Amino acid sequence: MEPMRKFDEFARKLRPGKAYRRADLAHWTTSVDRHLKQAVAAGVLTKAAGGLYYAPKQTAFGMAPAEDDKLVSTFLKGSPYLLASPNAYNALGVGTTQLHNKTVVYNHKRHGEFALGGRTYDFRMKPAFPRKLSREFLLVDLVNNLDQLGEDPQEVLERVKDRVSASDTARLKKAAHAYGSERAKKFFARALAEAGAGDAA
Repeated sequence: MEPMRKFDEFARKLRPGKAYRRADLAHWTTSVDRHLKQAVAAGVLTKAAGGLYYAPKQTAFGMAPAEDDKLVSTFLKGSPYLLASPNAYNALGVGTTQLHNKTVVYNHKRHGEFALGGRTYDFRMKPAFPRKLSREFLLVDLVNNLDQLGEDPQEVLERVKDRVSASDTARLKKAAHAYGSERAKKFFARALAEAGAGDAA
């Protein structure tokens, strides 16, 4: 049957683990909505959000959703972003222990919480962020988000101050200048000065 042949051609182009926007899939077919409905019914596509789909990937544990970076990149149309989690602070040795069930997405386009593929992402628009996480960025980010952690702010700040001298102070100074809030910049300027790093940014 002609309609099924067209759908099979459409389905063959889908790659397991990849995320797609409806607008991108419309380039492959003149019946995009019908083929999307058929693909979802057949299990070769899963709807992640309005206009956003992914092709599940077969694993030893069953069908797996697309990875965070694939969903987020497609949602943002490839715009620069950085995936982060408050849980990463727990490895800094500053006494934070709480586990947070959310992924933060620093980006230039979207702001707010969005559910993609059954997971919630906290999109935050920032003028600047690094291409990848570093210890220095996480220390600055921790101070930026101190009021959202549910920990004693003063105790955490004292521990961060203790970690400053054990850090790469040049890189920390640069990260505070580039990514810190005004409060964070002042805090690290004092902490770096006390650690003998000279005047901070």
